[in-house]
Amino acid sequence: MAKKSITKRWIVNNLGVVVLVMFVLDLAFIYAIQSYFYSSAKQYLISKINAVTSVLSVYSQDNAANFSAEMRNMLETFNEKDKIELMAINSKGRVVLTSSGFSPDGNLLMPDYEQAMASGEGYYVGKMPSGEKIMAVSVPVNSFSSEYSSVRMVTSLTDIDLNIKTSGIAVTIVCFAIILVVIITGLYFTNSIVRPIQQISSIARKIAIGDFSVRINNNNSNDEIGDLCTAINNMADELLNAEGMKNEFISSVSHELRTPLTAIKGWAETLMIDENANPETVRRGVGVIVNETERLSQMVEELLDFSRMQSGHFTLQKENMDILAELGDAVWIYGEKARRENMKIIYNDPEMLPFVFGDKNRIRQVFINIIDNAVKYSSASDTITINASESDGKIIVTVSDTGCGIKESDLSKVKTKFYKANHTRRGSGIGLAVADEIITMHSGTMDISSAGEGMGTTVTIVLPAKTQ
Repeated sequence: MAKKSITKRWIVNNLGVVVLVMFVLDLAFIYAIQSYFYSSAKQYLISKINAVTSVLSVYSQDNAANFSAEMRNMLETFNEKDKIELMAINSKGRVVLTSSGFSPDGNLLMPDYEQAMASGEGYYVGKMPSGEKIMAVSVPVNSFSSEYSSVRMVTSLTDIDLNIKTSGIAVTIVCFAIILVVIITGLYFTNSIVRPIQQISSIARKIAIGDFSVRINNNNSNDEIGDLCTAINNMADELLNAEGMKNEFISSVSHELRTPLTAIKGWAETLMIDENANPETVRRGVGVIVNETERLSQMVEELLDFSRMQSGHFTLQKENMDILAELGDAVWIYGEKARRENMKIIYNDPEMLPFVFGDKNRIRQVFINIIDNAVKYSSASDTITINASESDGKIIVTVSDTGCGIKESDLSKVKTKFYKANHTRRGSGIGLAVADEIITMHSGTMDISSAGEGMGTTVTIVLPAKTQ
């Protein structure tokens, strides 16, 4: 299918309508001008001929006057004979007297005379045998004299038609000027739309093939196209950031996978080669293999959860659950690890909290992830404080540490997938994104705050309590 450009559609639709409207208005204006001039000429002739008949009526009432002589005298002294010809028609329908002194052809057509004799007044617009266009009006006078049946006035329409033609040409020129202005302004307007759209299309194609460095020149446009350009540029920025985070994620995951695999492989080879290894060495090697395998398993589970989230297959198995039991398990799991790394975990365990309607395995996964991060981003002698409480029908769990903290510029991004605020610590960068999604699916919130680098971090989880 042939592509239809915006400019072509505008020419066919809008400009076509404008041209049609201008054409109709031009014809209507010319018709109105012609009607106005012809109507004015007709009214003028009727007023003149009525004046003549009024005088003839006075003459007919004067018995001493010679009506025929007065008729002749009136025609001879008619003061507008230079532009109007006054005629007297006898009872046989022939023109016997004219103000010009010339008798017309006997075969002259006079529809206005016939109409006047039939209805009392006649009007005619037509052409003389010479081709000249005329206007004529006739009024019967047979009630004044048996010798004359009608008087007739005839005027040339040449000057009037010339004025009409001049006015029509002027109006046509104005219409063409309007159409020209519409074309110029319309093309400028469509080009102001087409050019940015072409640029947007070109940039979008480059973005589609993975070139996220291109940007649209907005030219300080403040209209909808400017908004679209800004939106696409912002999209390109986000895609560029996402691409960078994805590449960083791949690099980070590759490193995270290589480290435990190297440790597992190294210790497995050591234990396989050294058949006489002492029990302490075997115990230590197996411990490393178990720990690193658990680390790999946790990482794979995070990746699987993230994949399920992206595909929309991340589901929850909700039931009434004791949130303190899941939080206590998570604290117990990391208690020994914290002691080994010379960290202190303080858990303020309340006696009782309301139940929560949720997936206990996923909630435990969130607590494990948050406490693991607190341990991961803390150092020896740091303290991790865990609190749980209930307020206004909501369960509030806070995990605070005195670790490395988070920069203010990174706070809004730490829950974004693939993002890592601190690249010196292990992790895939998707644990917090998964945890935030789980809490959101439980109609709760997860907020992360930090006073700055070296000032520690606080994670606050709020979940709705189960109402009775």
